[in-house]
Amino acid sequence: MNRPTNPFSRLHQPPRQAECADHGAYLANPLLNDHWTGCPQCDEAEIGQLKARDAALKEAEDLSRWQQRVVDAGIPLRFQDRTLNTYVPDNVGAERALAFALDYARQFVANLSRGTSCVFVGKPGTGKTHLAVGIALHIMREGRSARYLTVQRAVRRIKDTWNRESKERESDALRWMTEVDFLILDEIGVQFGSDFEKNLLFEVLNARYESRRPSVILSNLNQQEVQGYLGERVVDRIREDGGRVITFDWASHRRK
Repeated sequence: MNRPTNPFSRLHQPPRQAECADHGAYLANPLLNDHWTGCPQCDEAEIGQLKARDAALKEAEDLSRWQQRVVDAGIPLRFQDRTLNTYVPDNVGAERALAFALDYARQFVANLSRGTSCVFVGKPGTGKTHLAVGIALHIMREGRSARYLTVQRAVRRIKDTWNRESKERESDALRWMTEVDFLILDEIGVQFGSDFEKNLLFEVLNARYESRRPSVILSNLNQQEVQGYLGERVVDRIREDGGRVITFDWASHRRK
């Protein structure tokens, strides 16, 4: 009776010469069941391709997650590529505004610990939203949370909770506005402003003030008009802990 062949016995065979169509001669080593190792250069190339494919998949997944974070932050499509690096100042005022935004973003951990907010006021098209979004994108890259919100959207979000079919409570909507690390509140004073609107702004900004969460307020009004619109209580809270007003008083970039 024939004894079964031991598949491991072939592993003790010496290497043998083999030929690769792409890389020429190489030494093949024995494997199980009369299999031999392939060309090491082909194997290395295949491993490199697999690593490159895995890296590309990871990069695509990371990009997809990042894009979803930007969408979840409410940043409008037009401004999703407006980083601090893409803001091009063409006058001294714009240079100072960019310098402030860069410093604010780089020092955000300290600003968050103090709850330091700021106000961007001035003419349309001068880069207020660009710099505010640039700060948000910078800190989001550092793992912080941010949200872009217009006054109209904030009011509409609260009023939508009053609908009987709404699954969101008013307290949930307020929490959505107040618990992010950095809030951009845009279009302050676009409309005259009802008492409800002003009370809502006070509630949101006051809650963020009490929990030391920074906000940036954007408005096409001048500084005095913004102060009149927000009220002295809100303005006092913004001034505290180093809060600053940056005035954008140059010509619109859009006209250029």
